[in-house]
Amino acid sequence: MAKRPTTSGSTCDEHSLARQVLEIEAAAVLALVDRLDHRFEAAVNILHTCLGRVIVTGMGKSGIISRKIAATLASTGTPAFFLHPAEAVHGDLGVVQGEDVIVALSYSGETNELLRLLEMVRRVGARIICLTGAPDSSLAQAADVTLDCQVQVEACPLNLVPTASTTASLALGDALAMTLLEKKGFRKQDFANLHPGGRLGKRLLTVERLMHSGKELPLVPVDASMTNTLQEMTEKRLGMTCVIEADGRLAGVITDGDLRRHLSSNKPVLKETAGSIMSTSPNTIESSALAVQALQLMENHQITALVVTDENRRVEGVVHLHDLWRTELF
Repeated sequence: MAKRPTTSGSTCDEHSLARQVLEIEAAAVLALVDRLDHRFEAAVNILHTCLGRVIVTGMGKSGIISRKIAATLASTGTPAFFLHPAEAVHGDLGVVQGEDVIVALSYSGETNELLRLLEMVRRVGARIICLTGAPDSSLAQAADVTLDCQVQVEACPLNLVPTASTTASLALGDALAMTLLEKKGFRKQDFANLHPGGRLGKRLLTVERLMHSGKELPLVPVDASMTNTLQEMTEKRLGMTCVIEADGRLAGVITDGDLRRHLSSNKPVLKETAGSIMSTSPNTIESSALAVQALQLMENHQITALVVTDENRRVEGVVHLHDLWRTELF
């Protein structure tokens, strides 16, 4: 059984006290493992089948934990937000609809503001998941599913400040969110879509989202004249053009460097065709590849553009080094 930290005035050993706090909070989280049963599965299923929003609510320290749980759910593909229970009963209850799910946090299970809120939620018809340290409390009895977050002792030397209990609630909220993430099939690409401004989200961007395609794609047939080829390169402004066979497969590429090399050889470049001066073994990448993979490939081969092709080597687009600069991958 975890023991509450004790102090002895100025003789307190700071390291010893800190160690006790961490051990108590770690034990509180580990104790949750043995409580994972059909009720946890039921809570996940309620969240998974929610047709509305997930509304997380709590007062005081539980309210702070509620905000974090709501943020984690929202960042992993579940529409969720925090609702302050006191504000709710003073006009904000209108945000709650019958298809929503309420996740209510209260260690005592007797928080007046929450109980008043849940009375009104019941009238609307929204389902309720409760995280509490008192499974027999009024809040627990009002919920569709109750998850037990009870701790043996708080990490506070006075056993007053919510510490181990809030840590346990947060950990259980994370367990719900991560299990739900897996159940929904949430992928790295989905995370990137929801985090376009974050560094991690940028590193998870795919080539498909950055490449030039359609009318922006420089493309000429193998028999194109150099006059038409130069015009295409000038208009598309990527310093290169793809050269394709009649069936749309990639035959090669022509870059500014290729043109300079042919000009230095004193050959009549304008009398050539695209197919006669193109590089026949260009580096390519798939549209599903990550932007960081494209960057690494460009750096390894000291090039500024990659042709994006499908499994049949048909051209889908071109990704340029400047596009990667704009995403701040460097």
